[in-house]
Amino acid sequence: MALKITTDCIVCGACEPECPNNAIYDAGVEWRMADGTTVKDGYTLLNGTITDSATNQAPLSDLYYYIVPDKCTECQGFHEQPQCVDACPVDSCVPDEIYQETVEELLAKKEKLHS
Repeated sequence: MALKITTDCIVCGACEPECPNNAIYDAGVEWRMADGTTVKDGYTLLNGTITDSATNQAPLSDLYYYIVPDKCTECQGFHEQPQCVDACPVDSCVPDEIYQETVEELLAKKEKLHS
C-alpha cells in the first residue's frame, strides 16, 4: 500500500528529499508524474484518470506535506523500508489504508515510474 502523511506533520521537510520517486510534496505545491521519474506522455492514475505526465496536478494538501499515492512505492526496489518513515521525527508517515498494494504491485509501479 502507499503511504500517507497525517495531520501530525510538523512541516519540517525531513521526508521530502528521502523519497526516491519524488512522491512527497510540500503543502500547497502542485505535483506532476514526470517529477523524479522517467514517465513521459500519458499516464493512467490509480483512479483511472489518464493525464499527461508533465501536467501540473492539484496539491493533495494545503496544510502539510503530502505523498502522491500514484508515485509511492514504499521504497520497494530501492530500500528495505520506506525512507520517509525513517526520516520523520513525529511518525506521521503511515500506511494509507485506501491504497492496498502488494509488494509485487509496488515493484511493478516502481518499474513503470523508472523504466
